[in-house]
Amino acid sequence: MPAAMSALDPSAERLLRDLAPQVLGAVCRRFRDFAASEDAVQEALIAAASQWPRDGIPGNPRGWLIQVALRRMTDHVRSEIARRDRESAAVEDVPVVVAPALYSEPGMDPDDTLVLLFMCCHPELSPASAIALTLRAVGGLTTAQIAKAFLVPEATMAQRISRAKQIVKDPAEAFCLPDATERAQRLALVLHVLYLIFNEGYTTSSGTALHRTDLSNEAIRLTRAVYQMLPQDGEVMGLLALMLLTDARRVARTGQRGELIPLDEQDRARWDREAIVEGVALLSKAFAQGSVGEYQLLAAIAAVHDEAPSADATDWPQVLALYGVLKRMTDNPMVTLNHAIATAMVQGPEAGLELLRALDGDERLGGSHRLDAVRAHLCERAGQRDQAISLYRAAAARTTSVPERDYLVMRAARLSEGATA
Repeated sequence: MPAAMSALDPSAERLLRDLAPQVLGAVCRRFRDFAASEDAVQEALIAAASQWPRDGIPGNPRGWLIQVALRRMTDHVRSEIARRDRESAAVEDVPVVVAPALYSEPGMDPDDTLVLLFMCCHPELSPASAIALTLRAVGGLTTAQIAKAFLVPEATMAQRISRAKQIVKDPAEAFCLPDATERAQRLALVLHVLYLIFNEGYTTSSGTALHRTDLSNEAIRLTRAVYQMLPQDGEVMGLLALMLLTDARRVARTGQRGELIPLDEQDRARWDREAIVEGVALLSKAFAQGSVGEYQLLAAIAAVHDEAPSADATDWPQVLALYGVLKRMTDNPMVTLNHAIATAMVQGPEAGLELLRALDGDERLGGSHRLDAVRAHLCERAGQRDQAISLYRAAAARTTSVPERDYLVMRAARLSEGATA
């Protein structure tokens, strides 16, 4: 999102963030030039950030943004025509792409954002580039936020996104949902993208707020749209269930000052029971499909936590068993971290600390605070106070999330006070 949006009040900024991918989709449908369309949409967002505080939000803000972006694109096309000495060509000759399949499929939401989502997961892009591009175009994340999510330098991520834009800037196919075969090929990447967008919204990687509800809500909305399109896919159901079961705890994760409240200290009466019921029902339906995937297992773990009446009543042996299955399916270091926590809860903190040794030197965690934070927690449980204090402070120094940093500093301070008492 443009830096100029920071001058808007929060509700107007959220509105622009929500509308940006829809506007980009509409402009891409008209001109079939991704890179130029994104530039035009960025200019429209800047114009809105400048004019709306003075003139008020228009009655049809989406239409306003589309019209401004289309004017910018028209200017761009005219400039290209002039540059190529094609004065005789008319701007109206730019092909208008109609996608009847998008509107004719039963149960589909005619939202260009969904088409844009699948387009960004282009078969010629590497999975990493497709995810980065989609987070930028559909999720509204900044390049810095995406770089942190991927644990790579910001300059590297900027280059990756730029190359991805060049590949999809002038797609040969119409701007519409791919057919069933191609949808199946792109689906795993689409789901991974949505999962990353949700995670960035649920636990923001940087800034003063723990959550970015606009991102987590958008991830849930888009996942529902994919579910409506593929209602029998177990992993789509699993991902939607995972989001609902996780987001159900969001309100209880922060205190009155926005401070982080860990899972075992949350007021479970504040959890969203309707979301939990819906998530559990989706998960049950997903398991009935017969094939179990990663999102279903993660959702099952979330369900164990959500259905426990208290932290002490959590069925940790079941959580450990589920993480054991998940570890055999993926080598994701975050799964290893959580498996170590579950092991500590069942077999003792020393057993969990031993499992963490496997992550020492893992480049995928380079610069991340997660390993130090988990190790600090387990050291604290093991009575290794000085080591826990040092690790909490090291983790706090690495995170760019203010609520997480404050929580880690507080944990270290409490242990220090206990040592001098």
